[in-house]
Amino acid sequence: MIPSSFPEKEEIARLSARMLLEIGAVHFNAQKPFTLASGLPSPTYIDCRKLISFPRIRSVLMDFLAVTVMREAGLEAFTNIAGGETAGIPFAALVAERLALPMTYVRKKPKGYGRNARIEGVMKEDDRVLLVEDLTTDGGSKVSFVEAIRETGAACAHTAVIFYYGIFPETIDTLDSHGISLHHLCTWWDVLAEARESGAFDEATLREVEIFLTDPRAWQALRMK
Repeated sequence: MIPSSFPEKEEIARLSARMLLEIGAVHFNAQKPFTLASGLPSPTYIDCRKLISFPRIRSVLMDFLAVTVMREAGLEAFTNIAGGETAGIPFAALVAERLALPMTYVRKKPKGYGRNARIEGVMKEDDRVLLVEDLTTDGGSKVSFVEAIRETGAACAHTAVIFYYGIFPETIDTLDSHGISLHHLCTWWDVLAEARESGAFDEATLREVEIFLTDPRAWQALRMK
């Protein structure tokens, strides 16, 4: 069913943050920082993959994502929904179901045999594709997926994610420079505000997280010495 009436963007952000906290997808640890894929330390980590195991919250967030895309990009903006391997695949399928559109997925690299394809499913040259992922940090992987989609002749100018870090200013510049608009439900700032409101973490931890979010590069540099 195509969603049509939902809260405004600010309320969607607050509720999305609350639900991510509720299922334990949010991890804060200032004493023993997490190591990100980049190799850099962080007192924050989020695991959006956990959503697939929580059907009620999963359903609400996918409704939110579908309506966000329709509000910000248009009701008839897309003809194909593509998921990025691997985390984006289930969410792309769920959004495609809500928007009554075909679904495809994009491999991180060619599979190395058979057709050596990066695109699985049917994608046509005149398709207008929405790339769906679980989250974005600096936008780099989104650019790679979009370039693979464009190589088929299809157009892809939008990506939608559940969670956007919202702390690295270069992210939007990177996406903009490749002609990609970002749509998201919530950021670390929304999660921090809801964590404070709900008392999900102690105040000392939240203060350290806020220091990191305010200047993540400086926080990381101090801990890489």
